[in-house]
Amino acid sequence: MPVKTQILDSKQAETKLNRIAYEIVENNITESGIVLAGILDRGMAIARLLKKNIESISELNVELISIRIDKDNQVDAAIVDDFTPDNKVIIIVDDVANSGCTLLYATRLFLDTLPRKIQIAVLVDRRHKRFPISSDYIGLMLSTTLQDHIHVEINKGKVKSAYLE
Repeated sequence: MPVKTQILDSKQAETKLNRIAYEIVENNITESGIVLAGILDRGMAIARLLKKNIESISELNVELISIRIDKDNQVDAAIVDDFTPDNKVIIIVDDVANSGCTLLYATRLFLDTLPRKIQIAVLVDRRHKRFPISSDYIGLMLSTTLQDHIHVEINKGKVKSAYLE
């Protein structure tokens, strides 16, 4: 049975997401609005929490959209909502940045148009990646082995905890 080590509890995750919200506002203060593109399912839950936090601290207009990525065939990725990214600030949101593969395919969805900028926000970022993807907003960064797995538990729209297994 693998050892399960808690790396974030509910309060710590809430604090980190609040800090990320402040960073997003600070880095986009001159923008008319931003788009949080949450990767289904846990990334979308994180995006909803960030939207709530951003709207509570600023007047920044926040649009929320969903990205579906087939975990078995990551080339099969799509924006779920009716959306045009032209000249918009896109922030791709996920719970954990592992190899960078999911974030790479999510980013690819916006490259055929001309968004104003693309940024990435994650609750937990692992230092080693197979793909050259870096996160702009990070709650917690960990150096792990390739065999380690990070799992974020979300219950009723809130982060319950994050574990390293």
